[in-house]
Amino acid sequence: MKSILEKLEQRRSGARLGGGEQRIEAQHRRGKLTARERIGLLLDHGSFEEYDMFVEHRASEFGADRSKIPGDGVVTGWGTVNGRTVFVFAKDFTVFGGSLSEAHAQKMTKIQDMALKARAPIIGLFDAGGARIQEGVAALAGYGDVFKRNVQASGVIPQISVIMGPCAGGDVYSPAMTDFIFMVRDTSYMFVTGPEVVKTVTNEIVTAEELGGASVHATRSAVADGAFENDVECLLQMRRFIDFLPAHSGAGVPEWPSFDDVERLEPSLDTLIPDNPNKPYDMKELIQKVVDEGDFFELSPQFAKNILTGFGRIAGRTVGFVANQPMVLAGVLDSDASRKAARFVRFCNAFDIPIVTFVDVPGFLPGTAQESGGLIKNGAKLLFAYSQCTVPLVTLITRKAFGGAYVVMAAKHIGADVNYAWPTAQIAVMGAKGAVEIIFRSDLGDPEKIAERTAEYESSFMSPFKAAERGFIDEVIMPHSTRRRIARALSMLRTKTLEMPAKKHDNLPL
Repeated sequence: MKSILEKLEQRRSGARLGGGEQRIEAQHRRGKLTARERIGLLLDHGSFEEYDMFVEHRASEFGADRSKIPGDGVVTGWGTVNGRTVFVFAKDFTVFGGSLSEAHAQKMTKIQDMALKARAPIIGLFDAGGARIQEGVAALAGYGDVFKRNVQASGVIPQISVIMGPCAGGDVYSPAMTDFIFMVRDTSYMFVTGPEVVKTVTNEIVTAEELGGASVHATRSAVADGAFENDVECLLQMRRFIDFLPAHSGAGVPEWPSFDDVERLEPSLDTLIPDNPNKPYDMKELIQKVVDEGDFFELSPQFAKNILTGFGRIAGRTVGFVANQPMVLAGVLDSDASRKAARFVRFCNAFDIPIVTFVDVPGFLPGTAQESGGLIKNGAKLLFAYSQCTVPLVTLITRKAFGGAYVVMAAKHIGADVNYAWPTAQIAVMGAKGAVEIIFRSDLGDPEKIAERTAEYESSFMSPFKAAERGFIDEVIMPHSTRRRIARALSMLRTKTLEMPAKKHDNLPL
């Protein structure tokens, strides 16, 4: 018996080495951790239960049968993050470059199926070179099996992809169908076709970083929801991030102990809005002063900076935040901001996460670039996303709420449950100057009349009370009481029930 146990331990030790010491050292020289080191940092110490450690590929073409390594380039299993169950797979670049074979794909689909059955989040750590060419269509079929399960799990369990090295070809489509993608700066990249193919086809010379690095996907393409400096920071932030997410769509939001008084007043908010209506202020300050202990996990902070999205907690329970950012483009809505917010709102609705919306929006960004770039349909995505929400929706207008953007930003008319405004709120079709120049065009030559008309318009519409008189605003509140009022509203809405008309599925304006 002792010899059998020793043989088992030897086989385990061999499997844990992956591609061997030399390849592990090469991985470290690139500034990257190995697959197992990454899992060790992500999960609670000692909680990882590995599956299929001894699986090997079954290919024989092109001499593949002469090179077999246990695990076949991916480490799979489950463990806990702060005591909560999560499933994980990590591509092992030291084994065949992490390339996907038929057996490799079967390991992934097995863990995907288990995550779906167990109703627990799944996290994929990507560091791979695409399909294993020696296996041909068998590898491509494996990709299809993985993709199908991504779609089946969508909206049921949270799916997170962390890109920690190369991610090319078929490997990019699985992350693209998950809920969130995070990258590591300078060592990770994503693209469908690599620099060599690009050079051959288009004669364009480009580096991997320029083609698909974090500098591209976290700032311009919006493929990634964030980027971190190195593997360690990234994995530690993933531990923090997973704490905000429900285990599955029917679990309800996680609730953590909070030492922050839910009745806390914040006097500094009374002076947050500048006296000059054209002067910006930082909306992130409002979010951080409302959430528990100032803990706000922002998503896509480098993309569409004119809108803020992310998670915080109020009374220990997760809340999704959407907020215009006056510091960038005056908080105007454009195509990028609309798409960014719409995707976030849809995730929150799918997983029963309440949404708080802070509004300071002067309208939609005008111009030929925006119109030709599909601003109408992109703006409609956000409108559609809010309108189909069944989760609690609490909206606060801090300053400007002009034109169609007022409606799109979770107005009462499209389903918001509780709509508050600060006394500084301005709710109108447009700003006073533009409105007066249109309504009283005949008086444009008389500055005194224009000034009089402008003052009249401002007194009528540049306050929240016209909307409050019609019931579109439920209450005009003091800024310092914002946290308390939002917390009470969310508490009241915990049992909200709203049924939408039966349908196969909606037709989102993609």
